[in-house]
Amino acid sequence: MLLWCPDWPVLAVEIVDGVPATGSVAVLHANRVVACSAPARAAGVRRGLRRREAQGRCPSLTVVDHDPGRDARAFEPVVAAVEEVVAAVEVVRPGVCALAARGPARHLGGEEAAAERIVEQVAQACAVESQIGIADGVFAAGLAARTGQVVPPGGTPGFLAGLPVEAIGRPALADLLRRLGVRTLGDFAALPAGDVLARFGFDGALAHRLAAGYDHRPLAVRQPPADLTVTAHHDEPLDRVDAAAFAARVLAERLHDRLAGHGLACTRLGIEAVTAHGQELHRVWRHDGLLTAAAIADRVRWQLDGWLSGSTGRPGSRPARPTAGIVRLRLIPDGLLTRGGLQPGLWGEAGEERDRAHRALSRVQGILGPEAVVTAVLGGGRSPADQTRLVPWGDERLPTRPAPPPLPGAPPLPDVSLRRGVSPLPGVPPLPGLSPRSATGGPSPAPPWPGRLPPPAPAVVLPVPLAATVHDAAGEPVMVSARLVVSAAPARLCVGGSDPAEIVGWAGPWPLDERWWVPAEARRRARFQVCLADGAALLLAVQAGRWLVEAIYD
Repeated sequence: MLLWCPDWPVLAVEIVDGVPATGSVAVLHANRVVACSAPARAAGVRRGLRRREAQGRCPSLTVVDHDPGRDARAFEPVVAAVEEVVAAVEVVRPGVCALAARGPARHLGGEEAAAERIVEQVAQACAVESQIGIADGVFAAGLAARTGQVVPPGGTPGFLAGLPVEAIGRPALADLLRRLGVRTLGDFAALPAGDVLARFGFDGALAHRLAAGYDHRPLAVRQPPADLTVTAHHDEPLDRVDAAAFAARVLAERLHDRLAGHGLACTRLGIEAVTAHGQELHRVWRHDGLLTAAAIADRVRWQLDGWLSGSTGRPGSRPARPTAGIVRLRLIPDGLLTRGGLQPGLWGEAGEERDRAHRALSRVQGILGPEAVVTAVLGGGRSPADQTRLVPWGDERLPTRPAPPPLPGAPPLPDVSLRRGVSPLPGVPPLPGLSPRSATGGPSPAPPWPGRLPPPAPAVVLPVPLAATVHDAAGEPVMVSARLVVSAAPARLCVGGSDPAEIVGWAGPWPLDERWWVPAEARRRARFQVCLADGAALLLAVQAGRWLVEAIYD
């Protein structure tokens, strides 16, 4: 049993983009018509026409580009409507779906009654016109759906025998068969299978099998997803945090039990709430591991606390509080994974220390809030401060910027320090590719993050850079020009009000000009690495004529 929606790409344009299918509409791919509406066909537009010829036949033609994703999205509600009547549906392509006819026929009183029931369901649920064909195979059922026929069992070869070879859907093969005198599918099916394989190859043998009324594969039906969402309705609106927290814990346990019954766990949790005034609230919480019942309850409680109190826990951020209490609460699991138990190790339980730490940190979060415990996530960036992002414990650990991939087999990059003869800090390699001119006189290869500090990374990155002053041996301030020319060799460093420290080694400058296209976020500076007489190593930066201490090396 195959359901076919005529001119589905045109209907998908109407459903998604609002272009009425009652007008002259054509969907084009590679400058050729792949589908058109009934008024366009009445004006002479046909599949395969070029755009200019189609517009010449129908000057009022509305042309739309073909979008397979749009067709699939628009067809999903149709498949869902079919699954409300029958199960085990296979989507052949957007606009066509197939299912085994025996089950619906026995359940709904016959094949014709089942077909009428499915067509009626699609029309009522989606306002889409459809036709159904029934035959012994998907290919024959698709041809029968064009005219709404029901081919009796065993009558498929006779039904196909009188159809032209063009119905096989392979224009090149059909043209060759025509020139060989084979004009119908029955004539093609009468040829010996071995000779067809030897003359036309595997694709011709497959077409020969379809012409004989046989399918080349069984139905690949899809299983409808289990409804794992849990919903709670409250006669009395929840407007207090303590009452909402109690309801959240009960709902979280229900969700966890339902997931456990299917052997699943979720990594993302959608929380939906509807107030007595009809206001809808929705948030999604992410987790780097599997959400337990307690973790689900904590996140629902935190979200309800934020909604009902009008606070998110961040200073200066107070969204508007709902105008009424919550009457419906819904939890939607997402990011489902198979829940597998951990196998004990040979010398103790696997992950026991990690689980104990996870429980302790989650307990602190439950008392102080989700952002009371944060962990660092390393990523990409040009400065040490940009390469670290703090995320709440348990949230998905995604960096703000992608980290640069390794470069296997890349040759070593040359030293591009502007001042030759100056050794960099012990154990700290020079920054590659940052200087306007390299030691070889040519441009250096650019890494994925041009201007990124190479390893080793500084041990301490200061949250707020410290103001400093740098002087030369004569006591004059050291300046860096716009062309990265250092006025004199740095000799002494003074951080804040501390005593001056002698500089015994330095490297730089390395320029950095970021986000110049956004004036409010633009930043231009030059960086130095310095080594002091007491063994300390610092990362300095010059920005707008001011010296800053950004990080400290170990």
